[in-house]
Amino acid sequence: MTKLFWEDFAVGQVNEYGRQLVSAEDIKAFAAEFDPQPMHLDEEAARATLVGGLCASGWHTCAIMMRIIADGFVLNSSSMGAPGVEEIRWLAPVRPGDVLRVRVTVLDKKASQSRPLLGFVGLFFEVLNEIGTCVMTSRTNMMFARRTSAPAGASV
Repeated sequence: MTKLFWEDFAVGQVNEYGRQLVSAEDIKAFAAEFDPQPMHLDEEAARATLVGGLCASGWHTCAIMMRIIADGFVLNSSSMGAPGVEEIRWLAPVRPGDVLRVRVTVLDKKASQSRPLLGFVGLFFEVLNEIGTCVMTSRTNMMFARRTSAPAGASV
């Protein structure tokens, strides 16, 4: 597979990646380490919470999304990271047995004015379960190397 560069992303482009099964054991292990709230650790205690049953931490869902996109395209790209995440929204609980995938939409792109060898790609991530329910969204700008730098004064 050819390595992806900034030039390979087109505004409006949509791709889907991954199929990650989330087990009760995965949920509890992540929670025990990073987010030890009752709804993530104990099925009985979770039934008494607002979510009404065991569910993954939102941060666990973020980590799963990162793994899916890393395997899907990031590790085969010229990614230079991201300057931050603009938005994360947790929309529905991730339950044991859910199978997650990620839909990635290219929102915009622009060449860096100060670093001609890189460009920014605005991405919208939707994490979907096996029945198509969107459980999380995230919006970020990622930085990718350019195959060639833009000529001086050029604007993209």
